[in-house]
Amino acid sequence: MWLSVPLGGAADYDDRRPDLHLPDRTKYSGVRQAQYDIRTIFIDTIPDQYAAVDAAIDATRPDAVLVDGAFAGILPVLDRGQARPPVLALGVTPLSQSSRALGPYGMALPPARGALDRARYAALDVVARRLVFRPTQRAAVRALAACGTRPHGFVMDLSRRFDRFLQTGPASLEYPRPDLAANTHFVGVLPQAGSDVPVPSWWGDLDAAEAVVHVTQGTIDNHDFGRLVGSTLAALADRPVVVVVSAGGRAVEDLGPLPVNARAASYLPYDALLPRTDVFVTNGGFGGVQAALAAGVPVVVAGDTEDKPEVAARVGWTGAGIDLRTGTPAPADVARAVDAVLANPSYRAAAGRLAADAARHDALAEITQHLLDTRVP
Repeated sequence: MWLSVPLGGAADYDDRRPDLHLPDRTKYSGVRQAQYDIRTIFIDTIPDQYAAVDAAIDATRPDAVLVDGAFAGILPVLDRGQARPPVLALGVTPLSQSSRALGPYGMALPPARGALDRARYAALDVVARRLVFRPTQRAAVRALAACGTRPHGFVMDLSRRFDRFLQTGPASLEYPRPDLAANTHFVGVLPQAGSDVPVPSWWGDLDAAEAVVHVTQGTIDNHDFGRLVGSTLAALADRPVVVVVSAGGRAVEDLGPLPVNARAASYLPYDALLPRTDVFVTNGGFGGVQAALAAGVPVVVAGDTEDKPEVAARVGWTGAGIDLRTGTPAPADVARAVDAVLANPSYRAAAGRLAADAARHDALAEITQHLLDTRVP
């Protein structure tokens, strides 16, 4: 049975229009901007999210519930104990579960290499929870009180709360955790939706290319192509490669004049493009990075918003690509990274290992089985 229930109030927003649902974002920077984003998107929306999901559960009496791993509006439901259906969550960003082996999520720190790192990370975690994000936790207390409940621990560390947490992506893309919660299961890479986008007229140019470099800023963070696409086009204009640009739904004309070795389209069929791609240059959207790595394509990542620094850090840690550690790289930095990936076969070898890991899973089948295993008898 399918029931479509819209979210209302503060939870009803279009994430393609950050200017509308984050109207005051430009007033902040750095940590304060992160606090504002988290509070506005994930915390202040809790009461309206809960109202919608609570009504849907009462109306349908579902056998199980599957939510986005960041959907905090489900937290009051979890506090019902046995008087609720099983609740599973799907992790569609890098796993944010806290660990004694890792630094605070969002700082893009590598796993601890010894006792000194673990001590430093523990201190950073205390600072993050009790000082930096103390206003966020207080906002969560208020939001959950409006729903008749309270936080159980740090509100940004939710994954242990669910009956099962299903993390997308190959496990080898994620940092090892000696204290991984028992409810956490890796289910592999979600398949790309079948595309009916026709291949552009220039598609045959890829067959004769010495190398194909694909660059995109995705479908949301593409309001300013100068952040990455422009730098990549400038960086590779004199290289013997074909640069393929996806405008993420925007008009190709919005890209401006293209170098002679560039080809562009508003949308491109990834199932056809990735097998032809030698390097994927991206701002770090988790879905796109997973798709590239599942196809064995090494990645150059330049992302500094949302979860993108964590995505980039994991790519660098696996050896399957290069983390440029910025969202606005200079053309020279992009050129060096692409040249390095093309010249050094270790990057493609590491991407191949991740692809082999991903191939061991059928994500949709495994998610379905988890739902069947936990449903109300």
